[in-house]
Parts: sequence; structure tokens; C-alpha cells
Amino acid sequence: MRKILILLLFPFQLAVAQNNIQLDSCYVWARQNYPNLKQSELWKEINSLSTQNHETNYLPQVTLNGQITYQSAVTEVPVSMPGITIPTVSKNRYNTYAELQQTIWDGGLTKANKSLENAVLNSNLSQLEVELYKLNEQVAQAFFTTLVVDQQKEVILAQIKTIEEQLDRVESGIRNGVTEPSAAMVLKAERINLDQNIVELDAAKNASRQMLELLTGKQFSENGTFTYQTNFSFNSELLRPELELLGVQRQQLAVQSDLLSKTRNPKLFGFGQLGYGKPGLNMLLNEFNGYYLFGVGVSWNAFDWKQTSRQQEVLQIQQEMLQSQEATFIQNLNLLLIQQKEQIGKLEQLITNDESLVELRTGITKAAASKLENETITTSDYVQELQAETVAKLKQEVHKIQLNEAREKYVLIKGKTLTGTLTLN
Repeated sequence: MRKILILLLFPFQLAVAQNNIQLDSCYVWARQNYPNLKQSELWKEINSLSTQNHETNYLPQVTLNGQITYQSAVTEVPVSMPGITIPTVSKNRYNTYAELQQTIWDGGLTKANKSLENAVLNSNLSQLEVELYKLNEQVAQAFFTTLVVDQQKEVILAQIKTIEEQLDRVESGIRNGVTEPSAAMVLKAERINLDQNIVELDAAKNASRQMLELLTGKQFSENGTFTYQTNFSFNSELLRPELELLGVQRQQLAVQSDLLSKTRNPKLFGFGQLGYGKPGLNMLLNEFNGYYLFGVGVSWNAFDWKQTSRQQEVLQIQQEMLQSQEATFIQNLNLLLIQQKEQIGKLEQLITNDESLVELRTGITKAAASKLENETITTSDYVQELQAETVAKLKQEVHKIQLNEAREKYVLIKGKTLTGTLTLN
């Protein structure tokens, strides 16, 4: 009996559970409690700082410069005229100036860079959403483990009550000298076996509860009730965050391609200098003077030897790779959905059979109990029939929980939208 119970529990790895707790609530709590969730705010802060940096591109850029130089030769006028002295420029030169440059139009680079920063943010948030979604599998496994333990414990407790009722009758027969003492020993031994099953189930539930507490950050009552409700349907669209991530990554590549095209546009800028030096702008005046100049400039990289076009071709190839990844991911999801749908159908059929089997086994046990009272069978025979009934009821409860778990897994494979998902820009 004990070995059979362990085998029934084998498909469920130990996990966790709380006080009238619902599965969807555990999903939300686990997301809120996930340590990496705070990365979303950090990514947003990085995005804000980077965007502010790009916005400074249209602010004037001021550079302060200073120079002291000595040169081996200076400009001379090779003309000699009587009565006229042509000054000679000193080979020592001193110059300090402020240089200003103001972008008038940068070819759309600033706007494209800001769009790229937002695309990168959305990609990082989508990647984090994929990571968060994986928590659902751990939470669901822990939750359903607790559910199956609770249901099995109810079956065992009911069988213990039945054993105690039969034990009272047998002990009464022993006191009256009509029943052998060994009959009570058999029932007491079975009671000990059932008590051991209760110990194992309590340990499994405690482990599951503690794991759920760790995942969700909540404290659950040891006597908490776990409830599962779902509007299950096979007809629903794919809502997996991985598909959202692939879409965002494609958008990021499109923005990168647009940014590359903007790098080929001409740039228009204004510039100016305000300085003080020896000599100033008049090279023939060998003394300290202030000066200024200003103007408008344009720059355009007319030829880049097809570097941009090759980079855009690389981005196009990456787009095709993402489309291939998406098609592969959807195909794998559909394969899993087919398998899960068959699992659901199998469990529904098993539960139908369980109902008939439990009804038969209950009837057989009642008949055995009557025969035991009439002493037409031994206590060992009765215990054997009771064990068979217990195993049938345990299988029924396990199959019911497995069916709910299979349906929930089907929903998770399709993609389940929960409150508190990360907001994309």
C-alpha cells in the first residue's frame, strides 16, 4: 500500500502552496517577488539617461583651447623698399580661443538614435518578460503538488475512519470471545500503514508550501486551502512572451537599418571662434589682439565604399533569422499542444473509468465488511479489499488533479496573460 502511494506521487516533483489560495494569485505574487524584476526600472533609467544624451546633440558645443608655439620659419615679404620697413612676425606664437559649434540639422541621426534607444529598452523588457514567464511552470508544479497531496490525504483519513470503525467491532468480538485477537492486529497494522502515509503526505505538503512561500514571498497557513478555477478552452491564440520578444527584436533591427541610412545624410552646422593671441588674425601685426570669426558649414560623406549597404544587408539577414526562429518556435509550440491535448483526453477517459472502478471497489469493500461481521472472511481478506478501494480512490484523485494540471499546462503553452506585465514603450 505504501509503495503504491509513492508511485502515484512520483510524477509530481515536490514543490509548494496558502489559505484559500488561487493559482493565478500565486503567479502574480511570484512575479512581484522575483529579484530580477527590479531590472525593468534599471533598464528604463538607462534609457532615460541615454535619451537625454542624444537630446544634447542640438545644444551648442563649446571647446576651450590654448596654444604656445615656436616655429622655425614665419611668413616674410621678400621686397625691400627705401623708407619702408616691413614688420617681421615673431616665431613665438600665443593663442587662446573658445570654439563653438551648433548643429543645425544632423540628417535625422538624433531622432533615429532616440528611436533605437526605445527599441533596445523594449527588447530588454521583453527578454525580462520571457524570464518572468518561466516562473509560471515552477509555481504551477508546486501548486498542483499541494492540491494532489490534500486530496490524497482526505482519502487516507476516510480510510482510517473506516479502519477504526471495523477495529471497534473486532475488539468487541474479542472481548466477547467470538473473534481471534489476531484480527485486531491486522487492522492495527493497516492503521499504522495509513498513518505513515499521512506523515509522508504532510511532509510533501510542507515542502510544497515552503517552496511556494519562497517563490511568492508570502506566508501561507499550514491548513490553507488551495483552489483552482479556470475557463479552459482549446480555442485561443498564441500569447507567448517569446513571440513578443521576437517581434520587438525585428523592430529593433528595422530601427537600426533606418539609423544606418541616416548616417549618409549631409549635416548642416554653424561654427564660430572667439580668441585672443599673438598674432591675431592679422599675421603681420606682431602684437596681442582679440579676434572672432563665424560661419556655416556642411559635411557629407559622399562615398563609404558600400559599407552602409553591406551593414544593412547584414541586418536583413538577421531579420530572416528571427523569422526562422519564430516559425520554429511556433512549430514546437504546436507539437507540445498536440501532445498536451492528447494527455487531456487520456485523463478525461481515465477519470470516467475511475468513477466506475471506485463505485465497484466501494461496493466490494462494503460486502467484505458485511462478511467480516459474519466471520465468513478473515480480517486480512477485508484489509486487502479496503486497500484496493483506497488505491482506486487515490488514483481517481490523482487523475483529477493531473487533468487540471494538464489543462493549465496547455494554457501556459499557449500563453497566459497576467496582471503586472512589463510596459513597453
